[in-house]
Amino acid sequence: MRLVRQNYVEGAKQANGWRGSGVRGGIAVLAVPALAVAVIVSGCAEGGAKGGSGESSGEVSREGSGGGSEEGSGVERRRPFHGQPGDRRSLVEPPARDLDAYAGKLRRSYAARVAAAKRWGLAEVPLTPPPPPERKPVLETREGFEVDGHVEDGLPPVFTTIPTRDKVVFLTIDDGAEKDPAFLRMMSELKIPYTAFLSDYLIKEDYGYFARMRDRGVVINNHTLNHRVMRALPYAAQKREICGMQDVIEERYGTRPTLFRPPYGSYDQNTLRAAKVCGIKAVPLWNEEVFADRWDYRETDRTLRPGDIVLSHFRGRDHWKGTMPDMIRRFLDLVTAEGYAVARLEDYL
Repeated sequence: MRLVRQNYVEGAKQANGWRGSGVRGGIAVLAVPALAVAVIVSGCAEGGAKGGSGESSGEVSREGSGGGSEEGSGVERRRPFHGQPGDRRSLVEPPARDLDAYAGKLRRSYAARVAAAKRWGLAEVPLTPPPPPERKPVLETREGFEVDGHVEDGLPPVFTTIPTRDKVVFLTIDDGAEKDPAFLRMMSELKIPYTAFLSDYLIKEDYGYFARMRDRGVVINNHTLNHRVMRALPYAAQKREICGMQDVIEERYGTRPTLFRPPYGSYDQNTLRAAKVCGIKAVPLWNEEVFADRWDYRETDRTLRPGDIVLSHFRGRDHWKGTMPDMIRRFLDLVTAEGYAVARLEDYL
């Protein structure tokens, strides 16, 4: 059962005094107290004692011959309902208080999201993604993105979209050039998941920034040591770029990635062979790219689709017409307006 989706919560909106352009995102909490009432089924009243037949309520049991206490066989005896006086079965109190506490927690969480959306200048509150799927989607290489021997050699799949019916998209951010503290605060306060693909030559001046990112739950993945065009390199050089970055991430951040994105989206058979040897399981590319001032699309209809992977970069005013928070605002405003939530990529892999 999905308790958290895209439902409207008027109470939380009024509590924060925000009159945006229509709060659409949020969490279904108003129905929870009603659920608590529904589960409190009382057996304490002597229902039926003054009913039409005049008989007191109770469960009827029949004792056959050998029942012992009445003459003959088939004598009816009345046993109290569950919870009535004389019933020896234990009465379990429904967890109404627990439900009320949970409802309050959801309301407070949503109110915090409303306040954060207002603080960061979003048009609407971002939608809450559904729970991660119990069965992970089967990943296959997108048609036209194969290399020779792709299936036969068991090379990592290359894809731009995750196969899912959930109305979600995935944000991925590449390289590591910009290290904006405001971006970390924004993403933490809004609780927006994303995945980072990093290159060592850009992050080595401040490994600590990306450690703080990791501590906030972001998964650090491989974007090579030096961000070179992989197809222009021989196999051995490609392997050094990929395996070398695996070593850096493991040493600095404690995990060895299973996801790899080639710089510029450029790869060949040697790239995927090297990636497999280095422990890579999948190669997610992208279907859209978002900047501080615009969107670019792979598909000609310029439309988001469920499961699309969105690319962006760690960039600031030196490279863009805006900041990373500007990029996130543009990203979230469009995604939310089209009814999509942002999910965590690793939850679907």
